[in-house]
Parts: sequence; structure tokens; C-alpha cells
Amino acid sequence: MLLKSFARSLATAASISSPKFQDVVVIGGGPAGLSLLAALKNSHKTKHLKCTLVEGSSLESVRDFGINPPDEYTNRVVSLTPKSVEFMQEKIGNWDYIDQDRIKFYDNIVAYDSQDKESRIRFDGSSVGVGVLAAMCENVNIQSSLISKIDDLNDNIKDPSIEQEAVILDNTKVVEIINPKEENTHELLENDPEAGNPEIDWPIVKLSNGDVLQTRLLVGADGFNSPVRKFSHIPSRGWSYNRFGVVATIKHQYEDYRSIAWQRFLTTGPLAILPLTEDNATIVWSTTPELSELFLKVDEEIFPHLINAAMTLSEVDLNYIYEQLKKDPNDKSVLEDIEWRMSKIKLSILEEKYPLQVTTVVENSRARFPLKLSHADTYAIPRIALIGDAAHTVHPLAGQGLNMGQSDVACLLEALEDGVNRGLDIGSTLVLENYTANAWPANHVLMGVCDKLHKIFSTDWFPIVFLRGFGMKSLNIVDTAKDLMIKAISGR
Repeated sequence: MLLKSFARSLATAASISSPKFQDVVVIGGGPAGLSLLAALKNSHKTKHLKCTLVEGSSLESVRDFGINPPDEYTNRVVSLTPKSVEFMQEKIGNWDYIDQDRIKFYDNIVAYDSQDKESRIRFDGSSVGVGVLAAMCENVNIQSSLISKIDDLNDNIKDPSIEQEAVILDNTKVVEIINPKEENTHELLENDPEAGNPEIDWPIVKLSNGDVLQTRLLVGADGFNSPVRKFSHIPSRGWSYNRFGVVATIKHQYEDYRSIAWQRFLTTGPLAILPLTEDNATIVWSTTPELSELFLKVDEEIFPHLINAAMTLSEVDLNYIYEQLKKDPNDKSVLEDIEWRMSKIKLSILEEKYPLQVTTVVENSRARFPLKLSHADTYAIPRIALIGDAAHTVHPLAGQGLNMGQSDVACLLEALEDGVNRGLDIGSTLVLENYTANAWPANHVLMGVCDKLHKIFSTDWFPIVFLRGFGMKSLNIVDTAKDLMIKAISGR
């Protein structure tokens, strides 16, 4: 399969001439871009479209994952809602290619406040018949399954005169995107017919390998700094939180069979411990720039105990420990200090109300990334559509970033299928306006909720602490309200 895929990539790369006309060109080989390509080629309504995906980095490690996955979990892990899983199963068809041994389903979420030990809420999927709330899965596992699905679709084309092979060009950067109708490019194109057709308004994409693609629809799945969004002149509004997310792969003292995702709201930002298979777990720790740097510097033996402390101790205790570590990130005397402070909590309470103790951090798994909120004013204009992080970025406290991207893909696929059914130009406003109408409002609401939660829990001002504590306690005993939240969390 690997040799066949390599041969195919060489053949497809060699066959591209200048210009080559395409129906859909997707920029970005992350989960959103690969999901759209796989979904388009898996759909009976759109599999005839000429589709090319362009990715600036190498996808070799993604393909290698499908053949020989690493022993330890990678640190880019996402939470998939049942709705996203169903979309992968039913519309994309890549779920059968995912390494199931590296998937962890969980059915409970426990969230609690660092300022009030009684302010906690538990979401139990079984209470409303939802069952599973989410599945933890590595990004690379999703990407690998999508490439395997695309390869399989290419291998099983039954009618080459109708079905078009999906082309993936990795290690290929976008050099320039040209609007052929702009005055300054129109004349140049007229004098250079190999650079594109100036008589149609399809965007022209020049690539680092020398290829030129002119496409009916250009899709930006190319992240927060999206060149496609910049080319489209679609405004994107938002702000930086002046916070960083620290991620790491950790190991518990033994396997936690409770299948619970834990989250504690600290004034510096929430810390989430999310379950993986066996004794593995992953953390997402949102915190200040100063603390995020400290967490990357702290000795590997200290860091697991720092996580345990952050999930249980008061913020006064935590701040004292942080100050000690700022003086010396390798000061192992803090271990005795943490143990002494945690010994004041009854063992029965630790076992009942808190996650299992963390014993180890996987080597080289710690990393950090800036947290921000951004949202494009629209997801589409004529000939251009944005999906995933190119359209929106959100605070990770609700774990909805990738799910929003999958929802984008589902809505865009539906719009394109409808356009094909009606015999319309898939790059036209008439087709793409349905995508924005279906995807943008729901994402906007979810992003607003995440932003407000971040702001509400990032303060120790007593009136807000009192009100949020009252709200969490009330929600925990009002089943109707909590059930609605459970359905929202699970994408139902």
C-alpha cells in the first residue's frame, strides 16, 4: 500500500500541467482539510469532482502512523463528540481506518471551582440516554485514517470516466493566489496563457513545485494565519487571551476505570485531565505566559506532582509552590511540600472527588500554544470557503475546536451536494451562502459561551465567585438544565 501510494503521488504530481483546472482545491492537510477531501470523494453526488489538496509540510509521518504507531501517545489529542464520530462513520467513511486501540470513550465529566470546593458539577451521559459523551483521539490518528480512506477510494474507482482520483500534494507550499479578474493581473494572464485563464473568475493558485491550479472553488483549511482568508479579504475579529495552553501526555498510578474527564477552573485558567487507554491521559492546562514557561522548564519528576497539586490544593498553596519553582525549576524540595499539603486531605475524599494521582509525564510531550478567539465575518464569498481554524479559533476549555471544524465540513458538504443536485456552479454565492447560514450561527453561539466561561472563571472577585458557585451547585441538582447541557456537550 505504501509503495502504491508513493507511486500514485509521483504520477499525479507529474501529470499536473500549467494551468490545471479543478473543481475544488483545498489548502491545508489537517483534519478539516482531509475530512472535506475524503467526504467529497466518498459522496455519490460529488465524487466526480476534480479535487486536489495542498499541504505545505510532509504527511509522511501521518502515513507512517497508520503502519507503525508510536508506543506512547502524541500530545495533540482531541475530544470527538458522538456527532463527529457519526459523521466520520456515515458520511466520510474513515472511522473504520482509525486505530481503535488508541481511542478512549468517556461518559462522565466532572468540573469544579478552585475558589469553592463545594462548587462542582457532574455530567453523566447515561442519565439522559446519551451514553458516551466523547471520544479521545490523537490528531494524527484522525489524519492517518482519512488518508487511508482517500487511498482506498482512489484504489477502487470503478468508472474513471466519471469518478476522479483525489490528489494530495504534500511538501508543497502556496506561492501565490491570484484573482484573474483584477486589473493588474488580467493583462499579465492574457500575455501568459499558461498562467491561467483570464476570462473566468476562478482563483489561480501557484505552487512551490511549479504547478498552477485554477479552481472553481478554493477552500481554506490552512489554520489561523490562513493565506486563503487573507486573499479573500474576509475580516476575522477576535482577541488574544494573553494565556497559553500547555499540553502533555501523562500516566496515572494505575488505570482509571471511571472514564471521567476532569476539569478544574483556576483563576489563571482551567486545567483538564482527559482519559486515554490504560493508565494514560492527556492534559490541557490554560495558564499565564509566565506560568506556561515555568511548566515547560520544571523538572520531569516535579511536573506530575504539580498537576496533582493544581487539581486539589488551594490557590494560595499553589501560588506559594509556583514562587518556589520560579527561583529554581529543579528544586525537588517542593515535592515534600506538596506531599505535606496534600496529606491534609482525607484519602477517601481524594479517591471520591478527584482524579487518580499522576505519576509520570511522557518525555518530550510537554508543549505550549497561545490561546485566542477569532471568528471570520462570513465563511464564504464567491469562489472561496473557509473551514476549521481558518474560519474560527476558540478557547480549548470546552474541547470543541475540532468538532466545530467537522461541523463546518458537514455543512459545506451538504451545500455542495445540494448545488450539484440542482445543477448549480459549486463556487457560486447561491450555493455557498447555505454553508455560511448553516455553520456560522451555531459556531458563534458556542464560541460566545466558551469566551464567557473563560472570563467568569478567571477571577477571584468574591461576588463573581459567589454567583458562579451558586450557579454550579444549582445546575448540579436541576436535572432538566443539566440534561440540556449534556446533550449540547455531546453534540446531540
